[in-house]
Amino acid sequence: MRTEELLLNEEGYSKIACIDEVGRGCLAGDVVSAAVIMPIDSVIEGIKDSKKLSEKKRELLYERIKEEALAIGIGRVSPKKIDEINIRQATLLAMKIAVTNMKDKDGNIIRPDFILIDAERLDLGIPEKSLVKGDEICYGISAASIVAKVYRDNLCKNEWENEYPEYNFKKHKGYGTKEHRENILKYGPCKIHRQSFLKKIIK
Repeated sequence: MRTEELLLNEEGYSKIACIDEVGRGCLAGDVVSAAVIMPIDSVIEGIKDSKKLSEKKRELLYERIKEEALAIGIGRVSPKKIDEINIRQATLLAMKIAVTNMKDKDGNIIRPDFILIDAERLDLGIPEKSLVKGDEICYGISAASIVAKVYRDNLCKNEWENEYPEYNFKKHKGYGTKEHRENILKYGPCKIHRQSFLKKIIK
């Protein structure tokens, strides 16, 4: 699973940032990306695509990744911006923000010398490679998927749940579940709903 990073390291790259996003298909909330640089010899048991892990396992791995990572950056793009520029462009923007926000444990800004991305291209002037199903085949992208997922879930369970308790964001995390769609029809959309995603629900 570390093949890409090891090959790049042999070519002389030492700060290999791996990037993934979460929340692309949600009806509400930000799309969130994480950029993570793991030590080349890092082997945290159990790291894989965040969607294949239980919530408890993700949270445990999230803490391990934060301990080991050489640098982490988070990028967020708001529902309003998603509606303005579309979800794909918002996802790319969140990824770019995550890269520019990368810091080490001491708060120093870190600029990667190579980027591995899950099925996208960023064109940041840094050498990059797009990996199809990167969150399944690349250790670093799997780590980034876990960081992004736990970070966004925490927004759902804390910030957005407290602001809009009637929608039960802590449970469905903004995805289009039956309960969520029913609550939108009952209460109407709130400020963090993506209006461009609600056209089939609110007619």
